[in-house]
Amino acid sequence: MLQLIIATVLLFVLFFGLGFILNMLMKTTWFPIYGYIVLIIGLVIYYGWGSDSVWSAVAGYSLVDMIAAIGGLVGAVLSGSAIKMLRDKGFKMF
Repeated sequence: MLQLIIATVLLFVLFFGLGFILNMLMKTTWFPIYGYIVLIIGLVIYYGWGSDSVWSAVAGYSLVDMIAAIGGLVGAVLSGSAIKMLRDKGFKMF
């Protein structure tokens, strides 16, 4: 249980930080979310490549894996929301 909490928080912080930096540099608000989704789809396909089908690979993921992945997605979404809020308040990054 403790490992799940740590992994979820780490993925949240990782994708929040990466998304925040990408948003500042590229000036696109929701690009990190799309990048995160592409990353997850790519990982599922990559690890499902050797099995019978992609669906059997998806079925192999447990609830713990999905909770940690959702933590990363929440971090990417909140990074976009934070940048949008800062831009609305008049802050300009780079």
